Amino acid sequence: MKKLFTLFAFLAVVMGAKADWVEDYKIDYSQNTGFPFYVMGYVPEWVDGVMTDYGAMFKYVEVTEDAEETSDVIVKTQGGVEYYKIELAEPEWHQYFIADGIPTELDGTYTVKAMVKASEAVTININMGWGWSDGQSKGASVSIGTEWEEVEWEYSGIGGTSCNLVAQPGTTTATIEWKSLTVSHNQKESRPVTWQQWLTNDGKSIIPGVETESKYMGDAEFGEWPAWSLELTDNINANWRGNRTGEICAWALTMGRNFDDQNTTISEDSPRARPFPADIEAEAGNESNHLFAVHVTQIDAIDSEDSKAWSNQFWIQSPQGWKNGTKVRVKFRYKAEHACSVATQIHKEHPSDYLHYDSGIGGDINFTTEWQEFNKEVDFSDARATGWSLAFNLCSDATNGRTPNVFYFDDLSWETMVLDEGFFVAGCNTTTGLEYDFDNAIQFEEDPGEAGVFIATVGEKDAYVDQVMISTIRGNDAAFKGATLKPSGTISNDPDEWLGYTEASLAKLTLPGEGIWKIWIDTNYTAMAFEMIEGNAKNPVAIVTNETVVTVNGVEREPTASEQPKDEEAGIAEGTGQVWDNQFFLVANRVLEAGEETVVEFKYKANKEAKTSTQTHAQPGGYIHWAAIGDVNFTEEWQDFKYEYTIPSEAAGKSAQSIAFNMAEIKEACDYELKDFKWYLKADLEEGYTWENLINAEGTENFFVKEGAGTDPYEFGTDPEGISSVVNRSIVPAVTYNLAGQRVAKDYKGIVVKNGSKYIVK
Repeated sequence: MKKLFTLFAFLAVVMGAKADWVEDYKIDYSQNTGFPFYVMGYVPEWVDGVMTDYGAMFKYVEVTEDAEETSDVIVKTQGGVEYYKIELAEPEWHQYFIADGIPTELDGTYTVKAMVKASEAVTININMGWGWSDGQSKGASVSIGTEWEEVEWEYSGIGGTSCNLVAQPGTTTATIEWKSLTVSHNQKESRPVTWQQWLTNDGKSIIPGVETESKYMGDAEFGEWPAWSLELTDNINANWRGNRTGEICAWALTMGRNFDDQNTTISEDSPRARPFPADIEAEAGNESNHLFAVHVTQIDAIDSEDSKAWSNQFWIQSPQGWKNGTKVRVKFRYKAEHACSVATQIHKEHPSDYLHYDSGIGGDINFTTEWQEFNKEVDFSDARATGWSLAFNLCSDATNGRTPNVFYFDDLSWETMVLDEGFFVAGCNTTTGLEYDFDNAIQFEEDPGEAGVFIATVGEKDAYVDQVMISTIRGNDAAFKGATLKPSGTISNDPDEWLGYTEASLAKLTLPGEGIWKIWIDTNYTAMAFEMIEGNAKNPVAIVTNETVVTVNGVEREPTASEQPKDEEAGIAEGTGQVWDNQFFLVANRVLEAGEETVVEFKYKANKEAKTSTQTHAQPGGYIHWAAIGDVNFTEEWQDFKYEYTIPSEAAGKSAQSIAFNMAEIKEACDYELKDFKWYLKADLEEGYTWENLINAEGTENFFVKEGAGTDPYEFGTDPEGISSVVNRSIVPAVTYNLAGQRVAKDYKGIVVKNGSKYIVK
């Protein structure tokens, strides 16, 4: 599909504005008397205002009537929850929060400073994360000394808008003490935010393409809802499932009203009450004012005790979904017939279509009998992205909120950032240090000779670019990054080669050379093309082979939890082995972007048949996604491996750079060998050539290994402290087994095997 154009925009990419140091989060632990965060099995203790981790020789068991283990020492959290402190015979892996609720933005870089010391010098991993799923955290290796000092470390490519910090000392027995912690970032000056109201006080829509009608009014003074929204079918109002949902700004659900007992026209769920347009009533004692009312008269559970919280609900509905990375301000007045606390959620396009439990407005809302005003910004990123409505679970207060009540709302208003919409491109140069300037991103102009085709030119004579981001939003950095477009393949310097594109957060597009680039977007075919009109194009290079022979001496691991479930009666502990206890890492010379197409080749064998699974990592040990180059099945003979590896979409913005081989898929010790490595960009070139080799032709900088649970990855060919101390590779030290090879608890009675020797325990 050849495109000929005579007009293009020639605009400059400029350096970012002056940056200012911004403190995002600060905690002084002396202000607490106990652990203030969610407990993940380990409870740091408070000693004279210092948060103290007493190491891996202790564990903590919540004080309950049926607690299996108890002790004389009881530790309390800030919330008053009590835990028994249990001394262990062997160290157990542990972790705990050191910060939570840190406000962050997409693709951000953050510096953490902590006043900390340890009883002996230790290096621990600390994760910064925004969730528990694949790829939702970044790791950092932090060294802690024996004297009080401010330790500093950094995270890049953060992809969430509310993060936590989790310290993972693992099995170290050192005591670690924490006094304070701050999180900051260097933020350039950005465009001032202009807020625009969506539910206007004159009832007129400001949404492009929507007719001016009073139905968007948020103060209930327009009289009544449009007739279509009140229509019934078989005595059921099913309009909440239609595509005109956004024309109703206030929806309600109450038990016993709008009940769908036929379960035929709305959904396949069990019969239950359904949403309907909220009642519009005159305010008692102030009849000139109208408001939205929800009458809660029946609070029986729908399916279970847990569902009582949302048995009755109210929604402030948006006319359309919010884009990833945008900020929205929600305002309303509220009161109730009697006081109670109400939890909130974010829902999708249709009321009652749940999206996420965290609404982003800061927890529960406390209703009183007097009017209150609410006004807060919501980040529509991560789990909240694509949200449409704010849902109120009116029966979430078990003490005060599950009796008949009436909830009143008035002056509803969504406000959104005023952002430019269309197609925009910003560029950077990863070699010279030219940074992205999203505020001044270049807008694509429509080709006057071909409808639906848009053109932009990025870069200039003294500011060549080699990477770009293309977005549908301009005016806010986070919004720009959250609404980017990603091509379906590797970009080439050819205006005749068109690549399909899709929406993808944080899509950074690597260009085959640095220069001034002309870019086409064809919305008719959802495709884009690229051409360098000036600059230094990349020349094809010969594919290199690194002939290093890498050996991984995988130690025998413990049984996994699935191989050895816990059996209390038999005294058998749950297996703690993991398939990643032994690993090999193939590390690229640079960070790879989601969607880049590469090819991986090598030869491989082992001293027995063994399978290794593979994963996508950032730096070695920095897990991102479960998929990489598939399984590698080793035999005792040399085999050739070749795989076309496309960096997964889950790696967007997460600094993908290495392939992890999990070499403990089999339990037994195994010696693995790999050699003749090639890793290069896939390209339609003469055989033996590529646009870029991703590993060096010689040396060991691209190869890391991990041999044994609890050890750290290290560069192959070096001998870091602690690795050479693993003497007996067939048995994991300090672990006790029965004669069946099952790991057993320390109080197991009978014949046991420990460190390769048999003992009788009476």
